[in-house]
Amino acid sequence: MKFTEEHEWLRVEDDLVVVGITDHAAEQLGDVVFVELPEVETQVAKGDEVVVIESVKAAADILAPVDGEIVEVNESLVDSPAMVNEDPLGAGWFFKLKLDDLSVLDDLMTEDEYKDFIG
Repeated sequence: MKFTEEHEWLRVEDDLVVVGITDHAAEQLGDVVFVELPEVETQVAKGDEVVVIESVKAAADILAPVDGEIVEVNESLVDSPAMVNEDPLGAGWFFKLKLDDLSVLDDLMTEDEYKDFIG
């Protein structure tokens, strides 16, 4: 897994990258009550707002961590947004991206680097 300074995680599965938020981010948000997902086949650039999350504490945007095409979204979050809190590194994923070049992930943090970052 790779991590961003925006508290997102990325996991490579075959030729796709699965994106979600970290335990740390889920804790900071509090109980998630609403998730708005992007459309499949949307082209995104790094930094684009992709997902809107609302929690009991705040609203937040999930940004595209890299350039790519959204090829799948986690529809189950629409009916069960609490999965983001219950299993942020597993069932609480947001979307899957197809990248032209997986080497862009090399610029992101490793798990140890992320742990140091949130220190």
